[in-house]
Amino acid sequence: MSSSDRCEIFCFDEKKVNRVQSQLDEIDFESTVTIFKALGDPTRIKIAFALTQEEELCVCDVANIIGSSLATASHHLRLLRNLGIAGYRKEGKLVFYSLKNKHLGSLIPTVLEHQQEEVVSNG
Repeated sequence: MSSSDRCEIFCFDEKKVNRVQSQLDEIDFESTVTIFKALGDPTRIKIAFALTQEEELCVCDVANIIGSSLATASHHLRLLRNLGIAGYRKEGKLVFYSLKNKHLGSLIPTVLEHQQEEVVSNG
């Protein structure tokens, strides 16, 4: 780290620091980290994105979309379900998954859009 990317003296705005610190105390960061860890896998982010495009998808649909076996798709979907990201319902012999949290439905496309903007601006 060079000295050009840090302050040359130590001082801080006490009001700003206190305001932000008080907000930090009210947030469950462990749950937030769990969501990002779950979505940190390329296959699971693809599945989550697919679930933002359709209200619900069966395991067979997801396997075809991501180009995997049913077992692999089921494994990833089960993990998303266990972490509270996806919900499921069984209909006869089929199992359908959907995003449990609508905020994720807007977060995922936003993150992907940001990534595309970075590619264009750096390309």
